[in-house]
Amino acid sequence: MKAQTNTQRQQGTLEQWNDDKGFGFVIAEGGGPKAFVHIKAFETRPRRPVMGDRISYNLERDAQGRWQATHVLLMDKTVRAGSTKVIHNKHGALPVWGWPLGLAMVALLTGLGLAAFKVLPSLLGLWLPVINVITFVVYAMDKSAAKQGAWRTKENTLHILSLLGGWPAALLAQRRLRHKSSKSSFQAVFWLTVVGNVLLMGWLTQSNGQEALQSILMPLLRNL
Repeated sequence: MKAQTNTQRQQGTLEQWNDDKGFGFVIAEGGGPKAFVHIKAFETRPRRPVMGDRISYNLERDAQGRWQATHVLLMDKTVRAGSTKVIHNKHGALPVWGWPLGLAMVALLTGLGLAAFKVLPSLLGLWLPVINVITFVVYAMDKSAAKQGAWRTKENTLHILSLLGGWPAALLAQRRLRHKSSKSSFQAVFWLTVVGNVLLMGWLTQSNGQEALQSILMPLLRNL
C-alpha cells in the first residue's frame, strides 16, 4: 500500500511516550486520528520529549496504512509538571539536576573522605571512582542499545553495579540519559540496592567488616 500524506500541519499532545524505546503516540487536537511518533521523526530536539508535550507534525500513513507523525516539532518551551524540569539559555535546554546531583556528590565525597581518613578501607578510595565510571558507561551503552534494538544489559547487572557502590553514577545516568527512571519495578529494586550499599559501607567501618574484606581481596591480589 502506498504511503499517504495529509499536507495540513497538525497539532496534538503526546498521549503516550516510552523514552527507553524512543516512541509514543500523539492525539491530534480537534479529534484527529491517533498517530505513532518515533524519536527520529523530531526535526529539532532541544530536549527529550515527555508525555503531555504539545507537538506540531505532518500526518502520514505508512505502507501498512497506519497513521504516523513526521517532521515533528516540540511546541512547549518547558516540560510539564511531573517530569524532569529544564531551564533555557542561549545554548538551548539544560536539565536541572536538583537533588540527584546533590545526593550523588554527597555520597561520593563522603565515601572518599571516610576512605582517606581510614574510617573505611583505603582501597575504597580507588574503588568508588572506578565503579561509578563503569556504572555510568554501562547505563549509556544500554540506553544506546535500547534505541538501536541491540542486545541489552540485564537489569540484574545494573543492580549489582549499584550495590557494589556505583549507585551515585546510576542515579545520575537515570536522570541524564532518561533511562530506567520511569520504570517503577526497576526503581524499587534500585533503591533497595542503595540501602544495601549504605548498610555494607556501615559494616565496613567495623573491624570485622574490614577483616572480612581483606580476607576476600588479599587472595585475589596475590593471584594477579
